[in-house]
Amino acid sequence: MTMEGWLLILAFTGLLIALAKPVGLWLFALYEGRSTPLHRLLGPVERGFYRLSGIDPEEEQGWRRYAVHMLIFNAVLMLFTYALLRLQGVLPLNPSGHEGTSAHLAFNTAISFTTNTNWQSYAGESTLSNLSQMLGLAIHNFLSAATGIALAFALFRGFARRSAATIGNFWADCTRVTLYLLLPLCVVVALFYIASGVPQTLAGSVDVTTLEGVKQTLALGPVAGQEAIKMLGTNGGGFFNANSAHPFENPTALTNFVQMLSILLIGAGLTFTFGKAVGNSRQGWAILAAMMILFLAGATITYWQEAAGNPVLHDLGVAGGNMEGKEVRFGIAASALFSVVTTAASCGGVNAMHDSFTAIGGLVPLFNMQLGEVVIGGVGAGIYGFLLFAILAVFVAGLMVGRTPEYVGKKIESREVKLAVLAIAVLPLVILGFTALASVLPAGLAGPLNKGPHGFSEILYAFTSAVANNGSAFAGLSANTPFYNGLLGVAMWIGRFFIIVPMLAIAGSLAAKKYTPETAGSFPTTGPLWTGLLVGIILILGGLTFLPGLALGPVADHLAMIHGQLF
Repeated sequence: MTMEGWLLILAFTGLLIALAKPVGLWLFALYEGRSTPLHRLLGPVERGFYRLSGIDPEEEQGWRRYAVHMLIFNAVLMLFTYALLRLQGVLPLNPSGHEGTSAHLAFNTAISFTTNTNWQSYAGESTLSNLSQMLGLAIHNFLSAATGIALAFALFRGFARRSAATIGNFWADCTRVTLYLLLPLCVVVALFYIASGVPQTLAGSVDVTTLEGVKQTLALGPVAGQEAIKMLGTNGGGFFNANSAHPFENPTALTNFVQMLSILLIGAGLTFTFGKAVGNSRQGWAILAAMMILFLAGATITYWQEAAGNPVLHDLGVAGGNMEGKEVRFGIAASALFSVVTTAASCGGVNAMHDSFTAIGGLVPLFNMQLGEVVIGGVGAGIYGFLLFAILAVFVAGLMVGRTPEYVGKKIESREVKLAVLAIAVLPLVILGFTALASVLPAGLAGPLNKGPHGFSEILYAFTSAVANNGSAFAGLSANTPFYNGLLGVAMWIGRFFIIVPMLAIAGSLAAKKYTPETAGSFPTTGPLWTGLLVGIILILGGLTFLPGLALGPVADHLAMIHGQLF
């Protein structure tokens, strides 16, 4: 470990916290439907969209209608992308002549990008046309991210409104987030990437000759635009197979820092937006504090383990930290931090191969996802997932003070607690169930390239990443098979929408309730005690649920490593 490494982690954390308020204020304006400086330019586009689609943005929706519209919208997008991938061989903007993908790969990819997971069982540069990248995947990168933020707005309204039957308008929320947040930010970030050397072209490839005289064909494409929304929307799908380890996606240390900041920027801002929505900014800061405690703990452990290196290699005379699977231009600290950032959010973009991390270094990204991706989390999904844990935490606190649990002025009763438990229970049920299935069936056992605990970790990581809608992988798993494409596709769909529907039901239930003012007997939900309780509830639920699986995988792998055994 070096001082430069620690300064990188601290500088990143400090800048993220500093940007949370200004980003949160912009999001709050969109949450309320107020004008922003961009409305003068983009307002006519928004109104034109409403006229063409016959949508009345002022028409409010109850939680059931909000959920139905959201589900239909995402189902149509998924079917569109499936057809596009299957037919890309006969469609234009295919300079490399890629054929249509297989049915099981198209199924997996369409679900993956619809659910904001962006799991990739393929190499982008050798599988997808420019049209598929731009019209299929990039559109999902915007709209799946906008859907997540819109859903967070809906839950915020549930907490903020009093005796209301509605939680907003899904179409208006999605449109405003896309037009006034995601598109402008992506234009700025994409221009920065282009200036830094990231390609943005419709060309398929270019032939070059290296300094050694070797001729190579380098894949190109509209990379910078895809890269911007990939990070800002916490999507993570790489234009190239190597993702953000590829120099055309992430060429310098500065682009690497901007990518990490992009991943967590909107998620951190949404915590402040929540505080403003419920009329108490301290509520948002308390949530952000709990998130940052978990984030810094994960970054510290990962950096420590990767810098310590592999004792087996040390015994062979190879000194230093673990540089296997890492880019020299980033080094250990930036690679370790990136792994924690991308799994703290539901991003999945990687600048190093997590399969090559030390056992404990790989455990932290895995555990981040198993906590429900609430350590900042994906855009929208992180904050509404965190608030589900907050409902359980305030229920426990209510038991301690001997009165009905209350949170931001709303009584938390049995209906909300049951729905929160239902949503949170989806994650371990599907992760552990599908991992067990893949660990005993021949089709599942054919996937891992490693044996023993590390091979089990590859399977566990894949289903954790799918259900948590992350998309990163222990790259040792060969997942482009009918078995894995099919099962992981189902896991991604369940992990996204089986949590969203109970969450929207909670929003509708809370919106209908009256405001309950705090009293001397109320449990405070803005101080250090509340922050500690939130962290404890999240760790206990994650630890107790997934500890056996982690013991069979990365923990056993670590114990074998320190005893001189490698699998």
